[in-house]
Amino acid sequence: MSDNPTSARQSKLAVSSDNVDRRGFLGGVGAIAAIMLTPGVALAGLAKARSTDEPVTDAQRWGMLIDTNRCVRGCGACVSACGKENGLVSYGRPQTDVQWIRKVTVRNKIHDSGSESGYIRHQISLPLMCQHCQYPPCVDVCPTGASFRRADGLVLVDRHICIGCRYCMMACPYKARSFAHEIANGQKPHAPRGKGTVEACTLCVHRIDQDPIKAPACVEACAAQGNGAMVFGDLKDPNSSISLKLKDYPSTALRADLGLYPGVRYQGI
Repeated sequence: MSDNPTSARQSKLAVSSDNVDRRGFLGGVGAIAAIMLTPGVALAGLAKARSTDEPVTDAQRWGMLIDTNRCVRGCGACVSACGKENGLVSYGRPQTDVQWIRKVTVRNKIHDSGSESGYIRHQISLPLMCQHCQYPPCVDVCPTGASFRRADGLVLVDRHICIGCRYCMMACPYKARSFAHEIANGQKPHAPRGKGTVEACTLCVHRIDQDPIKAPACVEACAAQGNGAMVFGDLKDPNSSISLKLKDYPSTALRADLGLYPGVRYQGI
């Protein structure tokens, strides 16, 4: 995968609810700042080293590729699988409930001289989560160092030193983090959480540390549905499935104009 930002024509994005304008979604700073569709993404405070004695290195960079052409509108398998895997509980408050991944709909206008209006409307469904940037602004603004980026590219939060200031939530252009307002009931041993801290997607770091070949829960759920819209792997391995797909098919990063070099890429937008 290339870390170079996509071309200017892929910029200009706007997000304000579950329905998003494509040009705004790919570019426009002010527009993306409104991406409050569902509560941001929740993240667990996890150690900076693997569960084994082997330290994390930059030999890998973990990433995800999402093919929006295969993502089924209305399907929430990835969202449900993430919640189940990480012990996330819904309290029926979409704007404040913790979510680590959410589905959004991007609207696009395609010019068509044959239509009465001169264009046709096209809608794209896609999952949105922490983009695991190479230069994450959430890390830059964190006053305690609770937000950090591992050598292998995962951006995480250490809940033990997170003071809940939420600066990182304001700094994230993807609105991919959320604040844990409630006591975390039904926690999973591999995904410890705490009230009053910020959370976001970890790409199922506990799986990566135990078995790098094992995909995140959202990717497995998508495959089980027969959609196969999500691919996970090592972006530094030229023979990995994600690297081969990125080589053969064009992709883009959301808000590439910011130069954050996300580890999550999208095809079909």
